Amino acid sequence: MSALLNGIRANNFVIVGRAGIDFFTDVGVRAEDAERLTVDLGGSAANIGAGICKLGGKAALVTSVSDDSVGSYCTNRLQHYGVDTTHVNRVGGEYRNSLAFYESVLEGHRNVIYRNGAADFQMTVDDVEAVDYSKYGALITAGTVFAAEPSRAATFRAFELAKAAGLPIIFDVDYRPYSWPSPQVAAEILSRAAEASDMIVGNDEEFGFMAGGMEMGQAKAKMLSETTAEIVIYKMGEKGAVTYADGQEISTGIYPVTAVKPNGAGDAFMAGLMTSIADARDLKAAILRGSACASITVSQPGCAPAMPTPDLLDDFLTSHPGPTQT
Repeated sequence: MSALLNGIRANNFVIVGRAGIDFFTDVGVRAEDAERLTVDLGGSAANIGAGICKLGGKAALVTSVSDDSVGSYCTNRLQHYGVDTTHVNRVGGEYRNSLAFYESVLEGHRNVIYRNGAADFQMTVDDVEAVDYSKYGALITAGTVFAAEPSRAATFRAFELAKAAGLPIIFDVDYRPYSWPSPQVAAEILSRAAEASDMIVGNDEEFGFMAGGMEMGQAKAKMLSETTAEIVIYKMGEKGAVTYADGQEISTGIYPVTAVKPNGAGDAFMAGLMTSIADARDLKAAILRGSACASITVSQPGCAPAMPTPDLLDDFLTSHPGPTQT
């Protein structure tokens, strides 16, 4: 496991995936009642990068954005949060950045994502071959990047190049059905990506989807930890998570909070997990800190702006009664 953990401990990540623009309501306001919206950075990979940087790590994003004002906005917000945008490329024509419009409401929450002609799917093999992977400690990606070509082939090529440079691969399954041509294609490609990864993070539904049924998801996670991956984290929402690592099963709870929306929890978890391992925390402590980051993020509007800083995370852990028992 040392190569994986040592890569993460460099605390300098290359992230392959999308940046988008988020529009969201004030707390408790439904879409039809909104008289104003807040705008900020969105997209799983961008959120993970922003979260890592806010927690003191380094991150560079490899993606494509639209060559228009929205693409400019997303690039500027990445830089605002400290994410290296050297490999954020612009694409012209009719390609557009993804856009999410969601409510800061938990019950009956609605999240509409516009992905027609998505600019991030235009990331090419040439784009990922322009990256010097030796500068980084680990590569992170999330599943949406595999949903269409040429982004799919480009990301698998990035895996090859990263491995050749000695980087471990960290994969957040992040299955979004609306991005894929069919469930069958998604199951095949996501399973292929998982089998090529050193660490896999996903929820019970995502592992169940890859396995062909919810009841088989946990066995799938355990099997991956015994065959191809060194660490597999199987998240179960309010029931916490089970982590398979080095022949052990680590059960962890969650930090209950009053949530205002579900968005951003997984991205915050990944950012907290990575930076906590980099801070030399043991794996269980790092998972719990990732869970705390997820709780902090869902308790505030937005995704990237809701990701915690180290001081906020420490204050939360000091004042919170502690995680649920598993």
